[in-house]
Amino acid sequence: MPGRIVLFGATGYTGELTARSLAARGRRPVLAGRSAHRLEALATELGGLETAVADVGRPETVRALVERGDVLISTVGPFVRFGEPAVQAAVATGAHYLDSTGEGPFIRAVFERHGRGAEAAGVGLVTAFGFDWVPGNLAGALALRDAGEAATRVEIGYFSPGAFAASGGTRASAAGLMFERGFAWRGGRLIEERTAARVRGFRLRTSEKPAVSVPSSEHFALPRIHPGLRDVGVYIGWFGAAARPMQALSAATSVLARVPGVKAGAEAALGRLVKGSTGGPDEQARARSSSYVIATAFDAGGTELAEVRLTGVDGYTFTAEILAWGADRAAAGGLQGAGALGPVDAFGLDELEAGAAEAGLAREQAAAGAAYPGVV
Repeated sequence: MPGRIVLFGATGYTGELTARSLAARGRRPVLAGRSAHRLEALATELGGLETAVADVGRPETVRALVERGDVLISTVGPFVRFGEPAVQAAVATGAHYLDSTGEGPFIRAVFERHGRGAEAAGVGLVTAFGFDWVPGNLAGALALRDAGEAATRVEIGYFSPGAFAASGGTRASAAGLMFERGFAWRGGRLIEERTAARVRGFRLRTSEKPAVSVPSSEHFALPRIHPGLRDVGVYIGWFGAAARPMQALSAATSVLARVPGVKAGAEAALGRLVKGSTGGPDEQARARSSSYVIATAFDAGGTELAEVRLTGVDGYTFTAEILAWGADRAAAGGLQGAGALGPVDAFGLDELEAGAAEAGLAREQAAAGAAYPGVV
């Protein structure tokens, strides 16, 4: 019998989208969050679902949400500030875990601090299982498979063509990372590397777009499935002409962060200015955006060996749909390992490709351009 799915953060922007995606799949998740009133309203709308009140400020209430065999989805961010209670609860109780984070420091904590405990408990922790960073893991793994053993480097670019609008949670997460240390897989090992340390261009269809480097789960997950991989580059192309200024800002903040008191003061100010629970783009706005992800594999001499391009729905829609898909698979016993898992580790490459297509993101077809706005 499939385990229960518990959705923590169900009344937030991403959480509500995920709740609706789960309901559309015929699942009846337990909706969890801080507000009993908002939970009850959503649960009634979705057919009388079970609810539970929990708050990260009282970790015992989060732990009480799940038991062994359950699947816990967490959409409660920013994860660097609020994510620990949910992942700790999953490990302690023996529940599988998925989250929607895109935050490098939290991803690193899941892999380096929580993975061993999860493995001992026989549960899977699948962090960053949304648009951040499933598409790049998928495209990168496909490109590396196509390239074969000669591939030693993969470069991945994320783009959101069309009228992209960020949710309050996305803005809060991004603001909170300005003074955090980043990382990258370089020279066959994980190194410290600040966000936006590198800028490079990617050709979409008829134009080249700049993108800045970011810490992401690909740096942990792709070297596991391709042992000869020496370098992983992951870039986001949301800033356009501001990519070079972003690189300069990153260099400045990395210096300032070392000054005593500056990091704490800046984070406090950003927390007051950038609120997370402010909603996000509605269905019409999401329809005006899309996703475009490129992964290119190279050999040691820099020769391009293979390239994979994925196109599809906007990032928020994809995140909700892939979280629902992944939780459904995990509840039915579909996880392929224990510990901290990358998307390919967790489900297998072919299964993940099928799941991503079901969630609205698939390999680009020759005539697919007209289906997604803003891809040029």
